[in-house]
Amino acid sequence: MTVVVILGGILAGIFTPTEAAMIATFYAIFLGFFYRTLTFKKLIQALREASETTCTVMMIVCGATIFCYILSYERFPQMVANVFLTYCNNKYAALLIINIFLVFVGMFMDSSPSIIILTPVFLPIVTAFGVDPVHFGIVMILNLMIGLLTPPVGMVLYVLSKVSSVPFEKICKATVPFIIMFYILLQFITYIPQITLALPTLLYGTGV
Repeated sequence: MTVVVILGGILAGIFTPTEAAMIATFYAIFLGFFYRTLTFKKLIQALREASETTCTVMMIVCGATIFCYILSYERFPQMVANVFLTYCNNKYAALLIINIFLVFVGMFMDSSPSIIILTPVFLPIVTAFGVDPVHFGIVMILNLMIGLLTPPVGMVLYVLSKVSSVPFEKICKATVPFIIMFYILLQFITYIPQITLALPTLLYGTGV
């Protein structure tokens, strides 16, 4: 029933995915006590381990937020936009540069502030080259998610290391084949827009 509760609530519009995580947590606690596989002592231990993992991630987020503030204060996004409009006049080259930049940013910054800061910068540039906003949105999110899995920072890798008690270096080595496949997939999605636009075009017609 856990899958039913989570996906059913999200698809029915009862709660958001973030709220679903909280509901799933309380549901798991309820099941643990109901089947007597969870005690208060184990619950306190689980909460302590979860707190340690959260603190590890939040320290990285704090650093990313400071870095984000510095970029904004120094007007770095505006500088990037000016460079693009001045020196780059090819759509495919622009997409390649944006991909490299977004993956680099995703390595050091959390995805939420990255999207908030960089979307107003890159969206006018890509639309000027005739790139569909829906297509660019998928490309941008995929880039940032790959960045979260890419060392040296890779916040998701730190979470995996903390939860699984596996050394960070070992996890980095194990994710290399998957990251390579992600980069290959990213190229297909970037340069073949029909992959991401097929369903929106089918539902809403052309010009989405």
